[in-house]
Amino acid sequence: MWSGPIPMVNIRDTELMREVLMKINEFQKPQTNPILKVVGTGVFQLEGHAWAKHRKLLNPAFHMEKLKLMLPAFNASVSDLIQKWEKMAMASNTGSFEVDTWIYLHKLSADVISRAAFSSSYEEGQRIFELITEQLQLVVPLVNSVYFPGWRFVPTKTNRRIMHIDREIKTLLKGIINKRKKAIKAGEKTNDDLLGLLLESNHTELGNYNNVNNKKQKIGITLEEVIGECKIFYLAGQETTSTLLAWTLIMLAKHQDWQARARDEVLNAFGRNSPDFHALNHFKTINMILQEVLRLYSPVAELHRTVCEDIKVGDIFLPAGVLVNLPLLDVQQDEKIWGSDAKEFNPDRFSEGIGKATGRNMSFFVFGWGPRICIGSNFAMIEARLALILILQHFTFELSPSYAHAPAAITTVQPQYGAPIIFKLLKS
Repeated sequence: MWSGPIPMVNIRDTELMREVLMKINEFQKPQTNPILKVVGTGVFQLEGHAWAKHRKLLNPAFHMEKLKLMLPAFNASVSDLIQKWEKMAMASNTGSFEVDTWIYLHKLSADVISRAAFSSSYEEGQRIFELITEQLQLVVPLVNSVYFPGWRFVPTKTNRRIMHIDREIKTLLKGIINKRKKAIKAGEKTNDDLLGLLLESNHTELGNYNNVNNKKQKIGITLEEVIGECKIFYLAGQETTSTLLAWTLIMLAKHQDWQARARDEVLNAFGRNSPDFHALNHFKTINMILQEVLRLYSPVAELHRTVCEDIKVGDIFLPAGVLVNLPLLDVQQDEKIWGSDAKEFNPDRFSEGIGKATGRNMSFFVFGWGPRICIGSNFAMIEARLALILILQHFTFELSPSYAHAPAAITTVQPQYGAPIIFKLLKS
């Protein structure tokens, strides 16, 4: 196969897919349109030593004990959404209402990121998100069009707006970051949010030095790099979770038996009370449902890697420069691996865990694999579990007659025509 002028190889064998994802130096992310750098750079796109440095600094912020501290932020955002929907239900004569949940869940994920990343600067965080969203809407059409080297420097109306937004985002982020850095230097307690944890980790690293050839080498990251990571928090965090929640509500609206099973599990365990952090992992039915939704509607349909040096993978010789395509979604719906019902919604397949569901084949790649597995996967799953639990505690729901099933791979695998769902308040 060819991807434009570049030869491309499709790899569907799960053993070989894992090998590609494990060898992060030999298989690296392909070059993208330079205009994307304005949207955000960071651990998602970096390679080699730069990637290792950023990943090391970010790891503490995504440790489960740190994520536990962010649960109040998650809860506040989801509770705000529930209250909005309750008001809509009470304003209706029937106690029911219809909304495009895709729009609301997108806003929910943005709200969670704003609180979890910039708790003490929440309003500024929301403004940053609005700007990043607008910037992305301007950039995506440029990425999908024919690439002309240097076009991003031509002062078109779109390019000028993109750069104006970039300057405003950087000004806002620099203001937030500089206030936090001053607080850290003054010995004040850091915020238990993603930005505070990242700056704390970076402050520690900047105090460490490696002696290389008798030269002192700082191993922290710069202000510009911190800004890049903050922008990636927004983009990756928002898209992944909003997509997962949208498809989960669609599937449960369609499969009322599973909706009832999940609600019974939640109400029997906690009634109308919010679960604590440790309980979130112990809702077996909820976890089975989320895993099945991820299998059927993996946020990322496929991964691409560029071969950096001549290499042999299994019996396949791959010369440097070849593009490798890993079709995650196809593999996760392969009947040879998952059985004859591979394309059907059946959470019971995960009743004994992921390993049993795949016959120990380990073909579940929803968050990637190997050293570059998604650093924010636990963050996304905590948000999804909590949101689903609170929605089930307050509402029953069904698909709107206007719903059209059309998964589309855009930035993630999204419902192309939205997710219109009819909600009804659950009787006490």
